[in-house]
Amino acid sequence: MDDATLAGRLPRLFAPSWVDYANCDLTFTVDPVPAELINRLHLVAVTADGSIVVCESVEGWRFLPGGRREPGEAVDQLAHREAMEEAGLRLDATPTVFASHVAVSREAKPYRDHFAHPTGYWAYASAPATVVAEPTMPPDGEQITAVHALPPEEAAAYLDQHDQDHADVVRLAALLGILDDLAA
Repeated sequence: MDDATLAGRLPRLFAPSWVDYANCDLTFTVDPVPAELINRLHLVAVTADGSIVVCESVEGWRFLPGGRREPGEAVDQLAHREAMEEAGLRLDATPTVFASHVAVSREAKPYRDHFAHPTGYWAYASAPATVVAEPTMPPDGEQITAVHALPPEEAAAYLDQHDQDHADVVRLAALLGILDDLAA
């Protein structure tokens, strides 16, 4: 399915927006993402029973595990690191990027020197995963209070309470058949 078809099904996700905290304009796409331009990555991590792993932070934020790319870090390394830090997850296959927010910054300089600028990607990837430990939570990262593995619709409803984009990304993964492929 292309962006226009999917926008009809998930209009909120595909609507252009502006993000205050990042001072950037966002558009959403399922077009291929240039790996070298990915600044952030969040995971639709699917357990063996088809559940989606979601996190909650000390602030009450609900989100898919993921975060910012470190200098020199490959996308695969970013996925594995963030999965363990935020959810105690082992990724059981190489993550596959399937969508992204295209973030166009209004700032003169990048947020971090190694970030793609002014246009970078906030990507979403899928992977089969297993919860193997407590989140490692480095001191400068999210402080996680709960990790849940929920059926897809419950995961989307849980995420809707704080992060509607992440909720719709789970719905998008379902529409694209990604969840069925990973749970098989």
